Amino acid sequence: MNQHTGLMQDMAEQIFRNNQIEHNLYKKYNVKKGLRDENNVGIVVGLTKICDVHGYEIVDGKKVADEGQLTYRGISIENFVKGFQADGRKGFEEVAYLLLCGKLPNEEEIVSFSQLLQSNYNLPEGFMETMILRIPSKDIMNKIQRSLLVLYSYDDQPEESSIENSLRQSISLIAKMPAIIAYGYQAKNHYFNNQSLYIHSPKPEYGIAQNILHMIRPTNEFTEKEAEVLDLCLVLHADHGGGNNSTFTLNVISSTGTDIYSALAAAAGSLKGPKHGGANIMVLQMMEDIKAHVDDWSDDEELKSYLLKIFQKQAFDRTGLIYGLGHAIYTLSDPRANLLKEKAYELAVEKGSAKVKEFMLYHKIEVLTKEIFAEHKPGVSVAANVDLYSGFVYDILNIPREIYTPLFAAARMAGWCAHRLENIVVEKKIIRPAYQDVCEKAEYIPLNAR
Repeated sequence: MNQHTGLMQDMAEQIFRNNQIEHNLYKKYNVKKGLRDENNVGIVVGLTKICDVHGYEIVDGKKVADEGQLTYRGISIENFVKGFQADGRKGFEEVAYLLLCGKLPNEEEIVSFSQLLQSNYNLPEGFMETMILRIPSKDIMNKIQRSLLVLYSYDDQPEESSIENSLRQSISLIAKMPAIIAYGYQAKNHYFNNQSLYIHSPKPEYGIAQNILHMIRPTNEFTEKEAEVLDLCLVLHADHGGGNNSTFTLNVISSTGTDIYSALAAAAGSLKGPKHGGANIMVLQMMEDIKAHVDDWSDDEELKSYLLKIFQKQAFDRTGLIYGLGHAIYTLSDPRANLLKEKAYELAVEKGSAKVKEFMLYHKIEVLTKEIFAEHKPGVSVAANVDLYSGFVYDILNIPREIYTPLFAAARMAGWCAHRLENIVVEKKIIRPAYQDVCEKAEYIPLNAR
């Protein structure tokens, strides 16, 4: 490769130079860059009955802040969560049924559906040894993508896209995600970090959240509160409408008529991107930086002063972003953050005073950041998003950072599969947006004249 270094550098310079597009051309051709309008609001490109995300109103053509609302199949997330938690039940299995089928399951249906998931927990014979242990990956999201594509080969009807067959595939894939993630992490930890290899089989009597904790921990042990909080995280991440990047990717891929494994692998690839699925990791990195530079967490003035430095691009990663605050849709509030914050405090209490003190630091950052925006960006609404407290929760649960985004994928698998099924029922047209070519016309020059 060294003998070609000069050529590679020249090619890179040519690529940079010849792919510049003037900003004013986007306005000239009325391009909705990023599929967003002049208010930075996503343009409507489809219809869905699965999930709605609301965070603002459009009044006289302008974006006006509003309280955040998240609904699954028309049911508010607050009422859904309060419903299953009041009965002391697991929520993720119930939300998966709701998203897939469009109705709340009755008692008999949720029992049968849970048993159906449990019967699909195990990976195919030999899959762990040949696919995961022999080909470890430094990134578990990459392992998820490869595993999804290889599972195609274990399916007797991988291309058959009827509702019945697609539902069978969906249930199997939702159920297998804990094993793929846990074994992928254990292989990575063993082969790249020289740690002991722990392989635990999923327990059929456990729910999805319980099995994740059971399989990633060397001791298999977890408390009821830990499982309850992780279950809530899965519920809150199960879907977020058809317009988020990974679900839209799934919709685009599915519109070609390809198989479910290819579509889901593409969605996972989208979620792997740090702008989509890795925000809670950035929250933790920011928190480590704040703890290193703020001596007294209880001193609001000292803490606010350092947050202002982050805001003004003078500290941390110098992007000006206070991670965990603000959202593309939610303005005044993120209902997911509100629900998770409550359970995060309960979990912190269970873990002891040190974790309660840390929770209060997160709370203060939420409050003080709102003050900073009010003072320096009047009229711009900012609220804590789910990533602020999900990173804190995963940290308390001693969940390795390598599987933060994979856990997001395990939850979102339910939503992805629901949208895939909706596409099979409704959408028949391939998604093909247009791009305007703005390159000047040029003549072909013979090689000896270049």
